[in-house]
Amino acid sequence: MLFHRERPLSPFAVDHRRSKGRILGEAPSPTRSEFQRDRDRILHSNAFRRLKHKTQVFVEHEGDHYRTRLTHSLEVGQIARSISRILGLDEDLAETLALAHDLGHTPFGHAGEDALDAKMASFGGFDHNAQTLRIVTRLEQRYAAFDGLNLTWETLEGLTKHNGPLVDAAGRPIGHYAQPGIPGSIIELSQNHTIDISTYASAEAQVAAIADDIAYNAHDIDDGLRAGLFRASELREVPFLAAIIWEIDRLWPDLDESRKGHEIMRRVITRLVEDVASESERRIVSLGPREADDIRFAKAPVIAFSDAMAPAEFELKKFLFARMYRHERVMVQREAAIRTVHDLFDICMDKPSEVGSFAAEVDPADKPKLARRVADYIAGMTDRFALQEHARLFDARASLG
Repeated sequence: MLFHRERPLSPFAVDHRRSKGRILGEAPSPTRSEFQRDRDRILHSNAFRRLKHKTQVFVEHEGDHYRTRLTHSLEVGQIARSISRILGLDEDLAETLALAHDLGHTPFGHAGEDALDAKMASFGGFDHNAQTLRIVTRLEQRYAAFDGLNLTWETLEGLTKHNGPLVDAAGRPIGHYAQPGIPGSIIELSQNHTIDISTYASAEAQVAAIADDIAYNAHDIDDGLRAGLFRASELREVPFLAAIIWEIDRLWPDLDESRKGHEIMRRVITRLVEDVASESERRIVSLGPREADDIRFAKAPVIAFSDAMAPAEFELKKFLFARMYRHERVMVQREAAIRTVHDLFDICMDKPSEVGSFAAEVDPADKPKLARRVADYIAGMTDRFALQEHARLFDARASLG
């Protein structure tokens, strides 16, 4: 039998041999590290497979080459491994977090999440990060011994704090959760498994988060060009991209639009990855961490863009927001998606037994419990299934443009 071979890691990397363990104890594997087992469980989960038919920006039926949540997650995983390798981190943990970070997304991308959150406003709201934790701790039902995937503490910590600390030192919600507050499922998990939500996550988790930014920035350029929402020449409005396009035009002045788009995308990824690696090395040297907890208790993230790159990345996001995410074609899809989710939520709440068996054991009078079960059901839908159910229940197929 071929046993798992250890790779040398930086002293501040998370060491799977010192993992805080799983919710339910399991015997170690002789062939895989603990984080490799976590990754494999995510890859084999139903929720991961459903990402194949969940919108990234474009609804999945628009074309075979646009990103879906699945292809996006795979690309984030590749970028996370690359950065982790440079910094001597545990590549398997970073990849695991990258592959799992979007498991809780609804159908129809952020439009679906906004619609479901609005409907759940009286029942604790809906947040895709919290939904990811619900999936991996209770909703997946694949194993005889437990619900969920029984992932390691380190993976759960990284998913919980995907975007950094959730509360300040006084316990007040910050950032995304400043107004709505911390979702109940996150509070429950953090209390039951002693996850400090006032600190940063591991360097590996920070790598997965910034790899997410790099992937969607670069790949949304590619999808936007493919969809004809803008031309490569228009990307010169972003100075960071103008320099890249000048470089490509100098080398290949007659390059066709399609290849130019790919050249732009891969150069964007390269520039951003190299910048993150360089800036992160600088921060790590300055901090001098001797163990993973030194990263967690630092006053700032150690994985970040440089001061020079951060404005460029912001300008790129601003361009994509205006020219892609708020493009007329995308907005038409967004409005139709919102109507579809609203309709599905309403009928599931009003007539749950007529829709399906998702709430068979729930008392219809217990509205909060029923609403959460409805949210689980709708969030688990693919774009395709949501449209099919809407057509079945309302006798008219929803149009998404």
